[in-house]
Amino acid sequence: MLDEIIAATRARIGELDGAALQAAAGAVPPGRSLEAALAVPGLSVIAEVKRRSPSRGELAAGLDPAGQAGAYAAGGAAAISVLTEPEFFSGSLEDLEAVRESVEIPVLRKDFIVNDAQVWESKLAGADALLLIVAALEDSELARLIAVAEQAGLDALVEVHTARQAERAIAAGARIVGVNNRDLTSFSVDLETAESLAGAVAAVPVRVAESGIVAAEDARRMAEAGFHAVLVGEALVRSADPAGLVAELRSVSP
Repeated sequence: MLDEIIAATRARIGELDGAALQAAAGAVPPGRSLEAALAVPGLSVIAEVKRRSPSRGELAAGLDPAGQAGAYAAGGAAAISVLTEPEFFSGSLEDLEAVRESVEIPVLRKDFIVNDAQVWESKLAGADALLLIVAALEDSELARLIAVAEQAGLDALVEVHTARQAERAIAAGARIVGVNNRDLTSFSVDLETAESLAGAVAAVPVRVAESGIVAAEDARRMAEAGFHAVLVGEALVRSADPAGLVAELRSVSP
């Protein structure tokens, strides 16, 4: 599935004009620091705006990105993640722009970033940070995209699934590493993934546990494993009280 999504992404972005996007992004004011927002005492929550997923189908019919993000912020979220991939997740940059206008906390673009033009596109759309997936990138691509993101004033959340990927992320200079508990081949979710990789990412300044966190007990496990933040999507977009769930997740202590 990851290969299919990456192939579709490369086809979709083939005509992006990186030079023009970079020139236009020069006029965008500095963003908000995701790293600083997460590097605080206690467990932080990155709350996600997510319409659907390939494995679960539609998650939230009629989702209002701005309203959802506002609820997350009211619950104490440290940052908002926005799925912008259109074909498999029904996301868009318009969703990100709506969220950026509605909250004062950092906004993360969660997509399949594979070239420099997408970094500048993210900056123009109002992202403060972006996701880079180690499994989708060669070492040279990963290091370059981290550097380009820094040039653009964006933080990079570098996602890993294995100890080897963690090594690659650290070697490339990642300062925020996310361990995804979801296996991108089978789509199964196991919180033991983050727990088992906690030592491999212990030297990274900011560590995020992704996927599979649905309740306070799950968040507590991630905090006890040494993670600074959890990224939560499905549970929040399905919740009748997203602000309350964010507050519940934040309330745990290691």
